[in-house]
Formats: sequence, structure tokens, C-alpha cells
Amino acid sequence: MTESLVDSLIQMFPNVPFQKLLGIEIVEVVTDRAVVCLPYRDDLAGGGNAFHGGAISSLLDLTGALAAWSGHDPKNGMKAATVSMTVNYLAAALGKDIIATANAVKRGRELIFSEVSLREKDSGKLIANGSMIYRIA
Repeated sequence: MTESLVDSLIQMFPNVPFQKLLGIEIVEVVTDRAVVCLPYRDDLAGGGNAFHGGAISSLLDLTGALAAWSGHDPKNGMKAATVSMTVNYLAAALGKDIIATANAVKRGRELIFSEVSLREKDSGKLIANGSMIYRIA
């Protein structure tokens, strides 16, 4: 992946309509790794001040996808989709920003396997983890 493609991803990714709705912030993108912050907002809560599980799974999905894109060669295609995703909810994030860290751990011809962990930004408390398979063709 070229520097310019990484720069383009960093500029474009937060402006994808759904990512913009969530209010994500790109923290870091390097080859096969992405770190994304989801700031807490009341409208992303499911009950009390705990993040809704859908917001958490969306963060896992989009961070895993960003890690997959970060090591991709555009000559191999530009059409993409999530193939599968597993989320393990481990603790509630109560009114706190969360950070997702994704690593693309295996690349096939079209499938990229990513592992993702989500932690409270300030305390580092593990909120969720999971894995996803992303296809780019």
C-alpha cells in the first residue's frame, strides 16, 4: 500500500455517511492495523449511559475493515464487503469513549481476517473483542 492510499483512507473513512453518523475519529492507520475512537454520545446509548451493542459491533466492523483496506493493493480490486463477524461483549462502556484496535492477521487472495479489541479510552478496560472476515475483490 502506498502512503497516498493510507492518507486517502484517513481522509475518506470518517466521511462515509454511516461513520459520520457515528462520529468516529481515526487515531492511527498503518499497514494491516487501524485504531479508531468512538466518542460517547447519549444517542448511541442503549440503556442508561451504556453504549448500545449495535454501536459497539459497528465500531468493530468498520475498524476491522479499515485494517483490511490499509494493507490492500488497489490493483487487486476495489469492491468490498464484510463476509462474517463475531462479537464478544465483555463489559459495558458506561458514558466513556471507546477505542477499537484492529489487526489484519491473515490475507488470502480476496479474504482478509481481522481481530479487533475495543477498550475504554481512559481506563483501558476491555469492552468487547471479536473477529471479522472482509472481502475485497
